[in-house]
Amino acid sequence: MSAVTLPPEGRLGYKEAKELARHPDAALRLALALRRDVPPEILYYLADDPDPDVRRAIVGNHSTPALAHLVLVDDHDEAVRAGLAERIVRLAPGLNIDEQDRARQTAYRVLERLAEDQIPRVRQILSEALKDVADAPAELINRLARDVETAVSAPVLEFSPVLRDEDLLDIIGENPSTATLSAISRRARVGADVADAIAATDDAGAIAVLLGNASAQIREETLDQLIERAEARPQWHEPLINRPDLHQEAAVRLAHFVADRLIQTLVERRDLSEETLREVRRVVHRRLEEDGGGALLPMQRPPDDRSAVHNGWMSGLLAAYERALRMAENGLLDANAVSEGVRAGDTGFVIAALAAKGSLSPALVQAAVQSSSGRAIAAVVWKAGLSPTVSVHIQVHLAGIPPNEVVGTADGTTFGLTDSEMDWQIEMFGQIAAEDAS
Repeated sequence: MSAVTLPPEGRLGYKEAKELARHPDAALRLALALRRDVPPEILYYLADDPDPDVRRAIVGNHSTPALAHLVLVDDHDEAVRAGLAERIVRLAPGLNIDEQDRARQTAYRVLERLAEDQIPRVRQILSEALKDVADAPAELINRLARDVETAVSAPVLEFSPVLRDEDLLDIIGENPSTATLSAISRRARVGADVADAIAATDDAGAIAVLLGNASAQIREETLDQLIERAEARPQWHEPLINRPDLHQEAAVRLAHFVADRLIQTLVERRDLSEETLREVRRVVHRRLEEDGGGALLPMQRPPDDRSAVHNGWMSGLLAAYERALRMAENGLLDANAVSEGVRAGDTGFVIAALAAKGSLSPALVQAAVQSSSGRAIAAVVWKAGLSPTVSVHIQVHLAGIPPNEVVGTADGTTFGLTDSEMDWQIEMFGQIAAEDAS
């Protein structure tokens, strides 16, 4: 190791810098490459240094001349080129292929070369850095958008404001992968023509992403066509149910085939007209009749009092309700009794117990429990004065709600809803029960 020491910043002479650039000690050359007072031609010389650490330092030195970047862009060390990609994109805004300024023209040439780098990681760094730059070079963005590696193309496809609808339509027309189409489908603004083109690909995964993008401009006729094809594509059902501005015919058509839990989501939408909701319920009535009864929205109703008709399953629920009332009168209808009913799978008794404890109509409680809606179940359990733990157990063991979709916490700390939200659930299911009784 040499005993040579470098002078303080700002006191380095040209001759001394030149000698240090040729010094056999790589540590000295690295220290030189990191300084701000090194003449540009010396930094250009160091761009060919045998030590990759020195070349990496040259990349990060703001005094490094643009011509050195043309040397570094072909460096055999991936980390050098990756560092150059991170450095050079700061110069990207406003650059174009016709630059007259030599330095800016050089920067554009470096960016072009980086966009063609054989290592995807280098191209990915470039794409990530340029994805939201509004005045990045359009030619460069289009090249990155068509990269064979999804990790490179996806960032600009999803975020770049430089890409026009015409560019996106050209890319869609090239029969791209699902990942490419999905990245386009996630854009903050997807125009109607682009949405039509994605829908026409019949790529189920990308269309599911498009439907889930609330900002995507999907024409009514296109949405109707997708609904016609949706029954055999379950991954479209939930985003379709949640599409904004869902018109009546679309809502009713969906009610014919989506899963029970999604029917509940449809009914809970506050932007659908009363006429639409009534028609949805008629469809569900027919489904229930065709299925011979099931776990759809409850269209049969348990008795609201002790004088109700004693027939079929209604008499069974009536008996459970009578039992629950007797237990309540004797102080026996507590959380343990309800939990025991859950463990035994006695849905009728649990419904009756919640109704009795919460002073609710059994029809309302039955509608909530069989809706497969965690929000509805949490509301009736809360109204009954029981804990979130009971709500979670009913959701999982009686309603069959997957654990990752359960509302509230099993440790009893929260129902997962505000009191006003639970009051609204009670009100809504009260209306459902009343309409079914009419």
